[in-house]
Amino acid sequence: MAYWLIKSEPDAWSWDQQVQKGAAGETWSGVRNHTAKLNLMAMKRGERAFFYHSNVGKAIVGIAEIAREAYPDPSARPGEPWVAVDVRALAPVPKPVTLDAIKAQARLKDMALLRQSRLSVQPVSDAQWNLICRIGGVAAP
Repeated sequence: MAYWLIKSEPDAWSWDQQVQKGAAGETWSGVRNHTAKLNLMAMKRGERAFFYHSNVGKAIVGIAEIAREAYPDPSARPGEPWVAVDVRALAPVPKPVTLDAIKAQARLKDMALLRQSRLSVQPVSDAQWNLICRIGGVAAP
């Protein structure tokens, strides 16, 4: 199983809003970066993603699940190549993991969040996932 990190500014779309969508989840649309698009296209149903509040808060606040694999982004203009996935909230992170906490971990120095800070959809390695879950107080599956 692959792991991901999806970023959203909480004043545009917050973890609380994602949770309110319940089991149906919500379309993760509006991504307009080709690398992020490729990451969306690589996502498989059932994979997990950290939900990261960017700009305000700068912390991993929840764990989401990919509910539907990539399909044409309904917010794109006709003929544009953008895709969306559907995402549903699974659980909050008991102790949100801040950007500063991530930067403080030498084992996370290669994380895309630190190397490609503007990338809104990014892969997370198994080791990174497990360490962040431990830091955030997430129970092992």
